[in-house]
Amino acid sequence: MTSTPKEVVKFAADNGVKFIDFRFCDLLGTWQHTTRSISDFDEDTFEGVGFDGSSIRGFQGIAASDLLLIPDPTSARLDPYTEVPTLYMICDIYDPITNERYDRDPRGIAQKAEAYLKSTGIGDTAFMGPEPEFFIFDNVQYDVTNNSSFHVVDSGEGFWNTGRDENGANLGHKIRPKSGYFPLPPHDTLHDLRSEMVLVMEELGIPVEVHHHEVGTAGQCEIDMRFDSLLAIADKVQTYKYVVKNTARKHGKVATFMPKPIFADNGSGMHVHQSIWKDGKNLFAGDAYAGISQTALWYIGGILKHGSALMALAAPTVNSYRRLVPGYEAPVNLVYSARNRSAAVRIPTYGGSEKAKRLEFRCPDTAANPYLLFAALLLAGLDGIKNKIDPGKPAEFDLFEASAKELAKIKTVPGSLREVLMALKADHKFLLEGGVFTQSFIDNWIEYKIANEVDPANFRITPYEFYLYFDV
Repeated sequence: MTSTPKEVVKFAADNGVKFIDFRFCDLLGTWQHTTRSISDFDEDTFEGVGFDGSSIRGFQGIAASDLLLIPDPTSARLDPYTEVPTLYMICDIYDPITNERYDRDPRGIAQKAEAYLKSTGIGDTAFMGPEPEFFIFDNVQYDVTNNSSFHVVDSGEGFWNTGRDENGANLGHKIRPKSGYFPLPPHDTLHDLRSEMVLVMEELGIPVEVHHHEVGTAGQCEIDMRFDSLLAIADKVQTYKYVVKNTARKHGKVATFMPKPIFADNGSGMHVHQSIWKDGKNLFAGDAYAGISQTALWYIGGILKHGSALMALAAPTVNSYRRLVPGYEAPVNLVYSARNRSAAVRIPTYGGSEKAKRLEFRCPDTAANPYLLFAALLLAGLDGIKNKIDPGKPAEFDLFEASAKELAKIKTVPGSLREVLMALKADHKFLLEGGVFTQSFIDNWIEYKIANEVDPANFRITPYEFYLYFDV
């Protein structure tokens, strides 16, 4: 591990590094990079690497396009996938004119959220434990033109392949819809691939607790990282995605974090476990409901109050709302409960240890930008604590089997990306606290999403519309 520019330069020399890769996160949560030869790398490089911000999704226009990457020396790692020895670092983004953090840098927002927590005096550390899910496919094809559109995904595990001639040797053991949770091989064909992913993650400093096949047919998987502080775990989510995608590609497969790639089966979520600590003590442990504290209940109150607006960052794509529909395991009900996975907020009851007390927000999906999501969740929870927001009574019943009378009393998340963006437009003051998010960032996020995702998706004709309406 390195902690200073001098140590990074020495580490690169000691390991025969030929290239330095500078990585940063765009607005939507995808890593971008630029690479420099080792011959042009020294301690002065840590003063900044310039790039054109106008060419990055959601960043500023061409009239003020110059931005600066400042590498974080503690993030230096050897890239396990490049043929030529390459060291990468995660970078912060600054405005070269003002020398201030760029307000659309997602990593900067996460850092400001951590600083804001400390400034409140409520706590000093926010721990987040995300559970990203993903699919691994053998083939993906799609195209959209003015006069045609289609998509096809395929996996050797897919239940639709039970009758396929696989070169005269179809060995069966396909996974039925919603039957993929925890099967052993030969049903689970991806065990060794996930194990390889875990080993690479651990090499890159990501402790992993478990990995397993998930509920969906056709290669749905989950690898669970150990929780960490807000910024650290957001960095790890980015690394996690990089490892999953590149290990799959190495083996001739493709991994996707798209929330809902298959109709009528489970989508991929990213449940987020959360707790706030101060002076080494978990503030969420107590003697209130389900063994949590009053502070934790107020935190839940903030999450539920701002739930609709949070969805604009937690489930931020048109496709997200193919997953978040009533009647499936993905939660749409803005209530809380112990153990109950049909509630938006669940209080796990696996262990009685004070250190283990936490809450889980189950609505987010793997398309979320982790820096923005974790920061927003913390701000919503802190708003609940500061204003002592009552979360109401817990939902101690199966929300999927609830009566119409019971359901009528329950608030649900909005059903589309446009609706949650409008909710964010109406309810975002809690995000502006401590200058964590800016009004400019919120306005830009809403405008970008509507112009580049909501409207284009609404304007396009789908194949299913031909099925419904061609013969009218």
